[in-house]
Amino acid sequence: MNRFVFSPLRSLLLAFSAIALLGTAPAYATRVKDVAGVQGVRSNQLTGYGLVVGLDGTGDQSQQMPYTRQSLANYLQQMGITLPEGVVAQPKNIAAVLVTAQLPAFARPGQMIDVTVSSVGNAKSLRGGTLITTPLRGVDGQVYALAQGSMLVGGAGASAGGSSVQINHLSAGRIPAGAQVERAVPSPLLSGDTLDLTLNAFDFQTARRVAEAINRAKGQGTAQAMDGRVVRVFAPPNSDARVAFLADIEELSLELPTPQARVVVNARTGSVVMNQQVALGACAVAHGNLSVSVSSTPVVSQPGPFAPPNAQTVVTEKANIQINQEGGALIQMEASAQLGDVVKALNALGATPQDLVAILQALKAAGALKADLEVI
Repeated sequence: MNRFVFSPLRSLLLAFSAIALLGTAPAYATRVKDVAGVQGVRSNQLTGYGLVVGLDGTGDQSQQMPYTRQSLANYLQQMGITLPEGVVAQPKNIAAVLVTAQLPAFARPGQMIDVTVSSVGNAKSLRGGTLITTPLRGVDGQVYALAQGSMLVGGAGASAGGSSVQINHLSAGRIPAGAQVERAVPSPLLSGDTLDLTLNAFDFQTARRVAEAINRAKGQGTAQAMDGRVVRVFAPPNSDARVAFLADIEELSLELPTPQARVVVNARTGSVVMNQQVALGACAVAHGNLSVSVSSTPVVSQPGPFAPPNAQTVVTEKANIQINQEGGALIQMEASAQLGDVVKALNALGATPQDLVAILQALKAAGALKADLEVI
């Protein structure tokens, strides 16, 4: 009976084969809105510092987190409550948190946005807590939203008798529609006679095709490719006409150019992803595995019969180091212009994903890998 053995390399090669099959399909058209956006129309990051109250004894330990105690005292003072001199509040149901949010483009006062709440102290859990009113500021220091509400924490945990169980993360959560916008960010959409479309990825061919598609639909001279990232478009001055103009442009179809050959390697996980344009030049590769094993054994040394009275038993360790190197045969790899052939050539080496990372780096250094190698 045949047995199927699963390995990370096998799954990786199957994924490469699937990409190779997909690469044989005809080129497809995409929309302008999928490859470009209006410059200046973007979201903005907001952040703030606040307190979460109502925790079931899982908040910050005030002895180690003095800023939580100080924040509570400042908040009570704003509410008109002053603690007697010498009295120090040490509640365990309060946690200091940082609140972050994304302010969408064209957000107006009164609109609700989601917020993320994260503990900055030693709170055990934020589950069941309520965020009190927290101003959210932009990089300019202005308050753009106010956050408040009950938190949703995806984890759970329990502890008793020195034992504890925890599922997922307990020190961060979200508040859907937890912040109200108080200030709008000015938009450059209606300023000037032109608008700049910014491509998601730098490419001269894509910029030219976007400009050509706009000129075919709206007339010659409407769009001009400024460089490999920006396409400048002449837009109507009226706001309603400009919005309709942009809506039409976003739906225009264009055929994407052939992507640049690229291999992306994740050095931490050993993941390797390559596109259809990757090619391999003729070369020879030998790869061997080197393993080093270090083990230690406790050795007890006792004083001899005639040892001095102050002699003591000493425990030492004996280290054992073994080095094992597997020989790698020199394998000739033929020139390959298709992704499927590249996969077969790499599969012939019998390398693991981690070894594959080192092999690809060596192939690039030798000039045999016809692609850009990006390590993340």
